[in-house]
Amino acid sequence: MKIYTRTGDEGETGLFGGGRVPKDDPRVAAYGDVDELSALLGLARTESAGTELDALLGEVQRDLFAIGAQLADPKATVAARKAKAAVTSERVDRLERAIDAREADLPPLQAFILPGGSRLGALLHVARTVCRRAERAVVALARAQALDPVLLAYLNRLSDLLFVLARHENHTRGAREDTW
Repeated sequence: MKIYTRTGDEGETGLFGGGRVPKDDPRVAAYGDVDELSALLGLARTESAGTELDALLGEVQRDLFAIGAQLADPKATVAARKAKAAVTSERVDRLERAIDAREADLPPLQAFILPGGSRLGALLHVARTVCRRAERAVVALARAQALDPVLLAYLNRLSDLLFVLARHENHTRGAREDTW
């Protein structure tokens, strides 16, 4: 199978179920932002290979693929047909537990944190901002079409997790957090 199909040369792309939409469709923008976030987490994983953080980010990447699959499915059938494409409230709970576990090790937040610190901490801060953009795109799509509300809850909680992970990484590495 070749990687190029030429079917997108006119500015359209295919969705699950066979439909086609322009590449600037809000649905494509939403799953594109989610894909960008996953790619950025892949970059962050290169800085944390073999660690607990690496494993957590790998799980998140799998969840993001599931979210992308659901966003690319206007008939909302992929999650019911493929278990790995389903995102459940249990996955949101898993993010909350990860937040709570790492936040317990951090000094209390008393000011806004400027993104930065260690390289991995800075990458996680960038991932947080991309996650917020993806969340905004999914919110916009949800206004036009009903989506599973757990997708929004997941992205909202994920941005919180990425903030805490950035702080935790900087704290663990002794990197200074600049405040505003």
